[in-house]
Amino acid sequence: MILIHVPKLTNRLGYTLKVIFTHVLHAEYSITTDEQYFLQWGDAKLSYGPKRIGDSLFIKCHSLLFETTIEEQEPHAECHDGQWILYPVYGRDLDFDFDPLAATFFLVTRYEEYLPHREDEHGRFCPEDSLAMHAGFLDQPVVDQWARIIRDKIAEHYPYYEPPKQTYRFVQTVDIDAAWRYLHKRTFRTVMGAARDLFSRHQPDEVVRRFRVLLHREQDPFDTFDYILELYKKAPNSQLIFFVLLADYGQYDKPASYLNPHFRQLLQHLDDYANMGIHPGYNSLELPMVADEEIKRLEDILHRPTVRSRFHFLRLQLPRSYRILQHAGIKNDFTMGYADAIGFRAGISVPYPFYDLERDHENELLIHPFCAMDTTLKKYLRMTPKEGLQAYKKIIDRVREIDGTFCCITHNQNLCELDGWAGWRETYEQMVEYASKG
Repeated sequence: MILIHVPKLTNRLGYTLKVIFTHVLHAEYSITTDEQYFLQWGDAKLSYGPKRIGDSLFIKCHSLLFETTIEEQEPHAECHDGQWILYPVYGRDLDFDFDPLAATFFLVTRYEEYLPHREDEHGRFCPEDSLAMHAGFLDQPVVDQWARIIRDKIAEHYPYYEPPKQTYRFVQTVDIDAAWRYLHKRTFRTVMGAARDLFSRHQPDEVVRRFRVLLHREQDPFDTFDYILELYKKAPNSQLIFFVLLADYGQYDKPASYLNPHFRQLLQHLDDYANMGIHPGYNSLELPMVADEEIKRLEDILHRPTVRSRFHFLRLQLPRSYRILQHAGIKNDFTMGYADAIGFRAGISVPYPFYDLERDHENELLIHPFCAMDTTLKKYLRMTPKEGLQAYKKIIDRVREIDGTFCCITHNQNLCELDGWAGWRETYEQMVEYASKG
């Protein structure tokens, strides 16, 4: 047990200690504001505040965790001996040259996304406007690293303290935006699709393939689900989650109908072997009741509560998006990441609770950050399959170094080897094999 002395316990401070010690380090701790009780404590202890208490390990604080309003921040990023830090502190005889608690809070709450910022065409925060990308540490799980620095300094200061063991985890997630390329669509969509391929796109081969699939002489290209499940069986110590789009047909949402019996049967089949979640449609951000309806559709198909979610197009706006999910009863969200950059949007690899900065309190919703996505590598970063594999391996190594969680996104349709995706199926296989190693 680690005893932590603070001059005043605020919502922000209590939350940050929970993120570091419970969610990252899995360590037992207790908090006190009683200085005499702290001085008499005979086990490992840590003081956080403007001054050291006794001979304890000491973190000199920044004012951020004792504030209650949202203000402009200048955390000032520096790299010391290969380690990035925020909120540097100064003084004599310091155990830390920065405030890792304030730095953690700034990143995991996505504080900068509550401040004025520009958005892309889909209403998303732009990664190039983030401090992490500006400074150059977006590819580093710095919060996990800072937690380990705290852990190691506690163990150094108190040699009898034995830190809990952390375990690397691999979570592969698959977004089902379109279960089939040709099959199980309405007649109008099938006819119009064939006409478009033949006359507008001048792709007669595509028309031939379409009718071969419709006549069951060839498997639908997007139907890669059995392949994914077979690969999952060969990936020890991993978790597989499918996020399914059940929105009404629209400009950005083109799923199979949730009433289609073949689609419902497919989802029930996948539910037998993996975890399932909802993929709220593009319009769910503007119309919260849309998310409620789509969640009910999935619950009707699977006959169980829906507790996992990832917004389609990664349309995440804080705190609005998470409030929508909370209202709908979602317990776990997997949207925290960027569409056009790989890395750690919140600076952390492991799941952690959502903190509503506007309301200044912690919520039950658990955020599961991801750090790499197939379309990011190919579409946005224009990587080749070989370059994509190297990018996967590099970030997996970063996560493995700190015994964190490597969470990635794949799309079933991107494993079809068509539309420029040739070679990426092999990349996916090699990534899963590499990430599955303990």
